[in-house]
Amino acid sequence: MANRRASSDRFKRPLGAAKLDELALAYVARFATSRAKLTRYLSRKVRESEWVDDRDAMEACEAVADRMERLQFLDDRQYAAMRAGAMTRRGLGVRRVRAQLHVDGIAFDDSAEAIEAAGREAVAAAVGFARRRRFGPFAVRAIDDPKQRERQVAAFARAGHSLAMAHRILAILPDDTAALAALDEEAGVD
Repeated sequence: MANRRASSDRFKRPLGAAKLDELALAYVARFATSRAKLTRYLSRKVRESEWVDDRDAMEACEAVADRMERLQFLDDRQYAAMRAGAMTRRGLGVRRVRAQLHVDGIAFDDSAEAIEAAGREAVAAAVGFARRRRFGPFAVRAIDDPKQRERQVAAFARAGHSLAMAHRILAILPDDTAALAALDEEAGVD
């Protein structure tokens, strides 16, 4: 078994502003990210290392984030639109999209348009969620068990959909093609 030292015993590598800039550039090249996520990443790298620069470490992190924004490697509004669109296509609802953008550190001014777009796609996202999970009209057979129905409603809620939308979709029986066609038409699904 390998002899591992505790993390506090490890040698801390020196880190300066130039290396911090390199880390940021590598991070934004690899990941689509927000300004807040980049700043969190850089501050974590500072904590894990020995800061050897004359400038304050947190000021250096903010300066690097400013530089990445000036170079247009960071755009919170564009990130919010991309993230919200991806989540909506996965079948997640508006509440879940709003919460994730908040966690990602996106300001309301930058996320409002993306959240509004997710709201317009709410029915399509809920139908997609039901289709993937084989709930309601997409089930093999109708669910008669109230406990099973509660679990399905809870799954809709965890995915960020409204309870009204969950009940509406779950009320459609698997063999009710007319109601399913109407729901698909409302969602804009072919």
